[in-house]
Amino acid sequence: MNPVYDYLIVGSGAGGGVTAYVLAAAGAKVLLLDAGKRFSGNTYPKDEMRAGAQLMWGGGTDMTTDAATVLLRGKVLGGGTVVNQALLDRFDNLAWADFKADSGVSFFDNAAMADHYDAVETHLALHTFHDRSRWNRNAALYVAGFEKAGYQWQPLRRGQGDCGHGNDCMMCLGGCPRDAKQSMAVTFIKEAEAHGLTVRTGFQAAQVVTGADFVTVFGHENGVPQSHYARHCILAAGALGSTELMLKSQWQRRLPALGQHFYCHPQWMSTAFMDEPVDAHKGAFQAVKSADPRFRQNRFKLENVFAGPVAMALLNHRQMGAAHQHYMRRYRHMMCIEVALRDQPPGQMSLNRQGRLAVTKSLRQADLDNATKGRGVVAEIFAAVGAKETMASDIRVGLHLMGGARMGQQAATSVVNEGFQVHGMPRVYVADGSLFPNAPGINPSLSIMALAHRAAHSILAQTAGA
Repeated sequence: MNPVYDYLIVGSGAGGGVTAYVLAAAGAKVLLLDAGKRFSGNTYPKDEMRAGAQLMWGGGTDMTTDAATVLLRGKVLGGGTVVNQALLDRFDNLAWADFKADSGVSFFDNAAMADHYDAVETHLALHTFHDRSRWNRNAALYVAGFEKAGYQWQPLRRGQGDCGHGNDCMMCLGGCPRDAKQSMAVTFIKEAEAHGLTVRTGFQAAQVVTGADFVTVFGHENGVPQSHYARHCILAAGALGSTELMLKSQWQRRLPALGQHFYCHPQWMSTAFMDEPVDAHKGAFQAVKSADPRFRQNRFKLENVFAGPVAMALLNHRQMGAAHQHYMRRYRHMMCIEVALRDQPPGQMSLNRQGRLAVTKSLRQADLDNATKGRGVVAEIFAAVGAKETMASDIRVGLHLMGGARMGQQAATSVVNEGFQVHGMPRVYVADGSLFPNAPGINPSLSIMALAHRAAHSILAQTAGA
């Protein structure tokens, strides 16, 4: 029989990494399990095709049931923090107020969360792109268009150390070859291992069974059946991963809200072609964002973005042959802006007849109207900087996957209580974005870390001596 740990954590992203550190630093015997592999700067895939295949669930092609939205999530030690863009903003008062109104949770506000934000930020190298000399031309054009059109913008704050070489690299979506990006793999997990954390990768969790004295997690480790034991279990596999594991454990019978209230910040990318080279594939991957209150009111935001040639080619999937070749020959001349929507209608997650996770997520007309407003602003910005030709992709990408095990006060309408404990299961907790009650409209990574910090200390207080 494998050893019995004090705490077993499933998932190693923004929630799992911070939780592992706090528990291990407190002297607990902690096991961290992840389905992905461990990579480092010199082993990350060198191109976007291999990165998608090796670092993402479904190779980066997971879809909603209607095939309308591509859902991206990391399958790698460090989870989404390895494959995201490292944007680390705190939630504003509006996001927390909406969380509190939906859930009744008392600590959903900036005052109650401030110490937790402060605590996690001390472990991270943070850089705000005030220095315009560190922007690439895509960011400079973005700001020029904003200022000519009369919209407000701000520099982004990213979790990154010294990228070196003048920020010449935009490989963030495929890991970080310099280990500069502040993923869990190079920050909290590394620190937790120094305190005795045990990490096992390649473990695909399939079921959680609770007993009077400990919890058993069954699954397969690199294809071999395996089980692990702990006095307490923390689910931190993300909105899809944690929810799927609970569904496979048949907890929906006692938790009717399980799988409900899923959100994902749908995003669309638009491209403009400039007369002079933009070279958006060089320099800081992202440096600026929209900060106009009118955009927040209309539930969208804009960011300067770009992608590798494979992804940019896929965005223009409707053109073929010579027309598509003409499009791609101008890769160096592409300027790109994305619209990210704060979606309103919740989606649902369930298991299909084959026992696989099925995600149903549609948008209301009001959401589509807000997206259209955002894309109209993008077109206005493109025109302001002299773009003669544009292409608005119809591919919808779901990033920032949230919900499915929402936090609340009643087991009839939520899955997790204010102590981060699954209702009716005193040995099982959740510490990831699945506990979000709605979509914040702000990158959730830093707030997941802050909530995980609060969760870990709450769990320690609840389980002392247990």
